[in-house]
Amino acid sequence: MKTNALHTFGLCLCFLLTTTPQSIPTIIVVNKSDLWEEEDEEIFGGVKAIYEPLGYPVIGVSGLRGDGIDEFRAHLKDKLTFVSGHSGVGKSTLVNAVQPNLELITNDISDYSGKGQHTTTFAEMHDLDFGGQIIDTPGIKELAFINMEPHDVAHNFVEFFKVLQHCKYNDCLHINEPHCAVKAAVEEGSISIIRYQNYLDVVGDIQNQNHWERETDW
Repeated sequence: MKTNALHTFGLCLCFLLTTTPQSIPTIIVVNKSDLWEEEDEEIFGGVKAIYEPLGYPVIGVSGLRGDGIDEFRAHLKDKLTFVSGHSGVGKSTLVNAVQPNLELITNDISDYSGKGQHTTTFAEMHDLDFGGQIIDTPGIKELAFINMEPHDVAHNFVEFFKVLQHCKYNDCLHINEPHCAVKAAVEEGSISIIRYQNYLDVVGDIQNQNHWERETDW
């Protein structure tokens, strides 16, 4: 994993903000468990503790060693699954582990940049011999929320949505407003402080965009 906890939670959040509004069932898969050290195990435990109660299954896998592959297959069976993630996280290696006869091309982390390299250059769907299909996709460097306004963000945090109707103000952004139910839930611990910080980061990013970047009336 080799990253700090806030960054790991942030990566999960980016993808969930694209799937949750469309009610797309989402599984969080953390690959390369064969390389994890003690700190990585703790980070994985933190991801699991926060996201599984929200309805997002979290599984740890190793595409090379085979850890967690049977559990992953169980989620894929008889479904059409779109695999997405950052470059270098081992998506094609994972698909190969699920369906070995595919022999998809894989690559190592770049020695020059230390980042993932694009080994998959276009999306391609493959049949699974145990039922279903899987779509392998090119790695994503960055996601931007160009079609969101600040007030949209909280509605796509499932735990925020459950309490935000109790905020004093209907247009509450859950940042500086008084009598905010979301902030109260963070203070009492029923909403993760890390998820709340991720929320603030996303809202801040959107507020810093130019208006034309968020314009949807084209």
